Amino acid sequence: MSSSVSAVAAAPSPVAEAHFAAEFTFETDCWDVHDALSKIADFVLLDVRSPALFAKGHIKGAINLPHGKIVESRMNEWSKDTLFVTYCAGPHCNGAARGALRLAKLGRPVKIMAGGVTGWLDEGFTLESSNH
Repeated sequence: MSSSVSAVAAAPSPVAEAHFAAEFTFETDCWDVHDALSKIADFVLLDVRSPALFAKGHIKGAINLPHGKIVESRMNEWSKDTLFVTYCAGPHCNGAARGALRLAKLGRPVKIMAGGVTGWLDEGFTLESSNH
């Protein structure tokens, strides 16, 4: 008898290696974003939530661009090879993926910041507020 974990065999190592390596081409994590922002931010960090949520608390240096407003005319502000990193509220939110999809459809390099605001706070990092 086997558990529900082992009932389906693990992928062969070369297949698992390719899968896990590919994940890094699609996403980054909060720690790496935080570290890069303190050294060399060679990407644009997009908070794809609503302006109201952005104002309540966002990552310092992020630009608020709700995923529905990611259109070609708006993106012309940046060169075509600019890497974008999208984030939203957290694992329970698909806004980062929606924003990433829109950017990919526009031919823009993009990654998602896994964890979003929830992950950022879980790492012990702070948010800044636009509210007065």
